[in-house]
Amino acid sequence: MTASETSSRPFEAVLCDLDNVIRFYDMAPLAELERAAGLAEGTTARVAYAPEIDLPLLLGKIAKEEWVGSIASVLSGQVPHALARELGMALADAPFRADDVVVALLRRVQRHMPLVLVTNATLELERDLETMGLADLADHVVSSAQVGVAKPDREIYEIAAERAGVAASRCLFVDDRLENVEAAITLGMTGVYYQEAADLQKVLGSVLDG
Repeated sequence: MTASETSSRPFEAVLCDLDNVIRFYDMAPLAELERAAGLAEGTTARVAYAPEIDLPLLLGKIAKEEWVGSIASVLSGQVPHALARELGMALADAPFRADDVVVALLRRVQRHMPLVLVTNATLELERDLETMGLADLADHVVSSAQVGVAKPDREIYEIAAERAGVAASRCLFVDDRLENVEAAITLGMTGVYYQEAADLQKVLGSVLDG
């Protein structure tokens, strides 16, 4: 890669979210349990992802078992405690898969420039990546549970850019949450609000075709 080729590109590194961009969960088993329990679908997730329940997990302060306990404690006001724990475990152990189209795109990107995963994740992230066969997908992985700060805090973006070895203004940031994209843009990054693979294909076209 020559200096002129690098300078002609709108970005020199890709910082990419994991969940709902690369990894997708199957919530059907949990939804079935919720219906059987007389709960509205999504009830468990709404409890689990409330900041006061979720953030300690994402910052690496608690393990999954403690997170499930917190979920069960709240849900016990609506269903028996044993069932509340079962619901919490069904969410925590929900099966997941990688999107092959997005993975293929990102593997092509990595041949041209640094690729960094930037994710609000648990301490089990490394194992999860290995399970999906993605341990080698990125040059670096910046996990909130490892660095102790979560998106959209600016520090996690700065850590990711530093590991990529590229100025923030020369980074492309991809995420399915608009507030995370907006935070990246305030730091001078190019932001992509991800909703489908075509969003990524469009913005990466100049890199992949080069």
